[in-house]
Amino acid sequence: MSLYIKKIRMEIQDYNTTRTKHDASSGGGYPRAELEDMMQRWLAANQRAEASGNWTQELPSFYTEDAVYQWNMGSNHEFVAHGRDDIRDIALGWFMKGFENWTYPYHDIMIDDQRGSVICFYKHQLSVTCAVRQDGSPYQVDGLHGTWFEYAGNYQWRWQRDFFDVGNVQALVFELAGRNLLRQDCKTKMRDQPSVLTKVWNFLAMVRVILLGR
Repeated sequence: MSLYIKKIRMEIQDYNTTRTKHDASSGGGYPRAELEDMMQRWLAANQRAEASGNWTQELPSFYTEDAVYQWNMGSNHEFVAHGRDDIRDIALGWFMKGFENWTYPYHDIMIDDQRGSVICFYKHQLSVTCAVRQDGSPYQVDGLHGTWFEYAGNYQWRWQRDFFDVGNVQALVFELAGRNLLRQDCKTKMRDQPSVLTKVWNFLAMVRVILLGR
């Protein structure tokens, strides 16, 4: 049985309940200079992780011991990592396997020092040293992508939620698969998902609709 099936916690969890709990424990604002310094440290650590391909070495210390990290990738695919260990081993470890040659450059950052919240927007982009499209443009996910942090003080996050344009993520995965540019770790993870057969069946059903109109 794969690590995905044994370890990944794909939970249907009430997002508002989780968010409210962290709001209640936020404890007020923080100096803006501290939050700006935090972001500079975070960005520098991300750049080191991109250069080395090792996210588990550079980023776990930025989370509190009881931090929560979430994202959603479509219906019935709400991921929640509870605690620094799960964030390191699963969110930054298992999920990042196969993406060692990807970069995630931040392009807009909004800081709310009164609440200790930071919202960032970034790109998903395959390194141009690996491959580019025929027109010379990089392989990157279109649409809007970002992450929302709650600061805990002491240069650590207490909560993080990523958000994606899921349709464009899927479109790029299909494009890379068609050009045989997916790394083996990515292929294995997609194969081992418990719902993969259902997804294949649904995809084939859509192909039938497109081709035959029924």
